[in-house]
Amino acid sequence: MYRQVKGQAYTRRKYMGGVPNNRISQYDMGNLNTDFPVVLTLRVKNHVQVRHTALEAGRIAANRLLSKEVGSTNYHLKVNVYPHIVLRENKLATGAGADRVSSGMRNAFGKNVGTAARMKSDQTIMTIYCNPQGFKSAKIALWKASMKYPTPCYVSIEKGKELVI
Repeated sequence: MYRQVKGQAYTRRKYMGGVPNNRISQYDMGNLNTDFPVVLTLRVKNHVQVRHTALEAGRIAANRLLSKEVGSTNYHLKVNVYPHIVLRENKLATGAGADRVSSGMRNAFGKNVGTAARMKSDQTIMTIYCNPQGFKSAKIALWKASMKYPTPCYVSIEKGKELVI
């Protein structure tokens, strides 16, 4: 329902009342001070919108696996996108007497229901920096995160390919 990119971007929060809070609690996790030799990225294949709840679910899935298998000092996980687009929904009343209460499609601007990140094809959602020993776990973590998103994704090795193969 919200994954299609259609219409103009609706981002000016200054003029909107009651935009729901962003669910993403952290954008950088793990060891932020170390320079790791291996860099893996998760990229989307299609032009898509990803809701803030899906971004948070992917972050939790990847971070849980990495902290359990590799240890919190041996990786750096970064969420690269921010959900700027505000989503609206025209909620219609249902049940007995709904025809007298709701106005149908008259003034159907909608209320704010959440936010989403608009992404082009081949754009990076998430990046993991790790050691060569944690490469397999990082790849599995990105795959698990990709299951939470409404589009096919792929993992690419940006740096350190010669160290892991």
